[in-house]
Formats: sequence, C-alpha cells, structure tokens
Amino acid sequence: MKIVCIGDSLTYGFKVRRSEVWTKLMENKYDIKVLNKGINGDSTGGMLSRFYRDVVDNKPFYVLIMGGANDLIMGVPLNIIRSNISTMVHQSYGNNIIPIIGTQPLTEPYMAQKYWSSITNFERVNKELLKLRKWIMEFSKIFNVQVIDFCKELDEKITEENTKDIYIDGLHFTPKGNEMMLNVISAQDNLRFIK
Repeated sequence: MKIVCIGDSLTYGFKVRRSEVWTKLMENKYDIKVLNKGINGDSTGGMLSRFYRDVVDNKPFYVLIMGGANDLIMGVPLNIIRSNISTMVHQSYGNNIIPIIGTQPLTEPYMAQKYWSSITNFERVNKELLKLRKWIMEFSKIFNVQVIDFCKELDEKITEENTKDIYIDGLHFTPKGNEMMLNVISAQDNLRFIK
C-alpha cells in the first residue's frame, strides 16, 4: 500500500533527521510505502498547484493532506484555504485516491514569537487554526472524508512542562513531537494500514 503525505514543513520534518520524521516512522511501523511530499514554507495554494504531480501521478491508495498554517501566517483568508483543501479532496476522489485531512497542530505562541518574531501574531494564527479545524470537521462529515485530528489530540497532550521537549521553535516538532504525531495516527481505527 502507498500513501502520499502532502503538506508543509510539519510534513517535511523541518530540522529533523529524515529517519525521525513522523512519515518515516509511519512507514517503518506499518511496513507501507509513504511518500513525504512536504515542502518547508508551502501554502495550501502551493500544495494544490503540485497536487497532480506529487499525488495523482504517484497513484497512492491514500493521500494525507495537511496545511494551512503558512497561509494564516501570510494573512491568506480562511475561505481561500478552505477552497484549496476542498479542491484537493475532490481531485483525490476523482482519481480514486482516498483522501484524509490532517488538522494542523497549534503553535506555541511564546516560543514562536521568540524565534519568528518578525513574522506574525501567533495567538491570531492559533485562533484561525481552530476555525480551520472546525470547518474541516464539518466538511469531512458532509463529504465522507477521514480526519486525523492532530490539532485536538496534541493540544490535549502538550503542557507547559513538556513544550520544550516537543517544539523546536514553537512551530516545528522535535523527534519526540514527531513520535507524538505517529501516536495520533496509530490511534485511528478506520485506516486500513493500521489493522
């Protein structure tokens, strides 16, 4: 079985060894082919523009779509992000690929501001990420799309005490954070490769 994971730096594994990225951990744990098509700094518009080449041409069984934080950091309106994700889902269905949407984890605003202070207000980004998550949950019910809710699951597990063990810079995950991403995937009971 083959899965393509398309996304941004959280999918790519910014500043983490390739062997420690959650996509590679998933490949090893379930003995499946996982193509990591994450690009640092990518937006949902960028993901959509390369969707055919990176996803459809590879003919996977599943595609895991996860993006939106960079759009929000750059001030892209939510309706455009929703449209891009919706289009990728429908292109998946149109090419006999089962889409899965991953909700993006929240940032750690204090740490993110320290490392990325000139970029944006990360409290605002988190509020928008929660609105995006709410839309994803509603959209997924209407169009029968599976969701891996990294946003909710990780938010429940990340505390003030373990923040520095999980985040590199308030946006990106350490190897431990990547293991937590895998654990969220492993808790799914509706994905064929986990059975």
